[in-house]
Amino acid sequence: MRENANDKKGWVRMNTMYESRIGNARWIAYDLPGNAGWIIWIVCLAQLLWRGADWFALLALLPALLMLVGIGELVSERVQRLDRVLTKARLYRGFGALALGGLLGIGVSAAGLIAAQGTLCWWMLGGAALCALFAWLIFREYHPRSE
Repeated sequence: MRENANDKKGWVRMNTMYESRIGNARWIAYDLPGNAGWIIWIVCLAQLLWRGADWFALLALLPALLMLVGIGELVSERVQRLDRVLTKARLYRGFGALALGGLLGIGVSAAGLIAAQGTLCWWMLGGAALCALFAWLIFREYHPRSE
């Protein structure tokens, strides 16, 4: 019986509404480079996979999956017209996954640079850094909504 009560409390906490009151100009200033970051990562990953799936290309799939989960969540938020009001779960699945994917991408890119995997690693490092930084900047603009 007690476990169900704890589960319900956790569910309620994940359904807490978060809102961003960020202005449109700052949103665009954060959104465009962040989008450029994950797009750079995906394009470079596609080039790596086109050349042949080696250990680096396969490792680079992990950040890409996190980035795509984040993008999918944020696109569904836009489709539902939530307009910068998200549940805690959606916030973490969206911007949290993007930021985590970018951070993981920085590590994967660094591993590729150490292993001399080529110039694409520099592009991927830049893309991952942009994605992580700007997703985090937007993420931290969200605060619990005051009813």
